[in-house]
Amino acid sequence: MFDTDTISRFKELETPFYYYDLGLLRKTLRVCKEAADKYGFHVHYAMKANFNPKVLQAIQSFGFGADCVSGNEVSKAIASGFDKNQVVFAGVGKSDKEINTALDADIFCFNVESIQELNIINDLAKAKNKTARVAIRINPNVDAHTHHFITTGLDENKFGINGWQLNDVAETLRKCTNLEFVGIHFHIGSQITDLEVYKSLCVRINEMQDWFEDKGFRVKVLNTGGGLGVDYHNPDTKPIPDFEGYFKVFKDFLKIRPGQEVHFELGRALVAQSAALISRVLYVKNGQKKNFLVLDAGMTELIRPMLYQAYMKIENLTRESASPQVRKSESESQILKYDVVGPICESTDCFQKDVELPESFRGDLFAIRTAGAYGEVMASRYNLRDAIPSVYSE
Repeated sequence: MFDTDTISRFKELETPFYYYDLGLLRKTLRVCKEAADKYGFHVHYAMKANFNPKVLQAIQSFGFGADCVSGNEVSKAIASGFDKNQVVFAGVGKSDKEINTALDADIFCFNVESIQELNIINDLAKAKNKTARVAIRINPNVDAHTHHFITTGLDENKFGINGWQLNDVAETLRKCTNLEFVGIHFHIGSQITDLEVYKSLCVRINEMQDWFEDKGFRVKVLNTGGGLGVDYHNPDTKPIPDFEGYFKVFKDFLKIRPGQEVHFELGRALVAQSAALISRVLYVKNGQKKNFLVLDAGMTELIRPMLYQAYMKIENLTRESASPQVRKSESESQILKYDVVGPICESTDCFQKDVELPESFRGDLFAIRTAGAYGEVMASRYNLRDAIPSVYSE
């Protein structure tokens, strides 16, 4: 991601900032699109991962749809050029205002997460003399084997409708004359790297499809959700996920009916590797038991390591790009362990502990990799921090 010219450019810029490699982003989108098109699958981009304007422009240009989880995301998707017929609206707590926004936009589908929500959408649609298309988000009770904070498909999670409620769902759908049932929706979690998990999901989808058909409902759409993970440890050697293997699992294990559409909601897998958080060392604190590198970026710019204990690769760009003479003069050969921390007035503001790095100095440029998903979008103004800019490869 970082050649000598790019690092030289960074040295002239004020830090911190998010850096986007638009070439890698487009390559990732192309690989995903070709793999999905091979099976006739439809991909909706999960906008919560990143809604940077240039990122959205690139994604929209490849013909992807949009998976939204707020009314503002619905509006942003439409304003960004996404086809309204490829916009879906999920979320366990849709407000009346947000539902009305989506109804006015005439989006493709609401992914509904409770029986009460079905009734609310029906009433709001009736008031507008509209028919709302809905898919039922079912909790499949499939363990995604990922961090418990980003698991969404177990009985103990707040998301989706549980199996024991489905008879009431069917009865409600029959009564709601301003709803059109189009399909079933699932999402079991995020940062899933074991494709075997998706085989278990396919089994549940097949069972649920049979259940709805037995009740007299035609399932036009199977929405499998997303959650495909990326390689945070090896962003250079594995910059693009195995989209071919991912889609093939669903091709092989889903019982797809003739004319039926299969939808996916990918976010992290499309954008994560395309960006890094670039920062400088403000201070080096050497102690008897700990060495600290205090960066000018912190949890206000990238909260994933603090919130999810997420690993993200940290690189000293200054030391790694220096000439052999400079490295020798600055003891580059010496590897030290550092706690890499931010400037925020919180003890939890730590990117990673005991990171092995070349001996580092005030002013050194650092990159925290794979920050394209849940980086910029989760930034905050805590400590009255300035919002930081985005810099692009082009």
